[in-house]
Amino acid sequence: MRKSEAVHRHLPTSPFKPRVEPPRKEFAVGDRVTHDTYGLGRAIAVEGDTAVLVDFGTRQERITQPFTGMFKL
Repeated sequence: MRKSEAVHRHLPTSPFKPRVEPPRKEFAVGDRVTHDTYGLGRAIAVEGDTAVLVDFGTRQERITQPFTGMFKL
């Protein structure tokens, strides 16, 4: 096993909190969304859990994981 593949486990007595991963964002066709840069839009296509095509009215944008700045309404 290489050093980068080592699994780090959290000890219950450790004073440091374990790293918590944020929940994955999931979108479906028809979802209303808001984006920090593009504003309000509607999801018109979903590419698995990797990308979402959003119609923002004046433009369409393909937003990829981790969907930073985009939130479901």
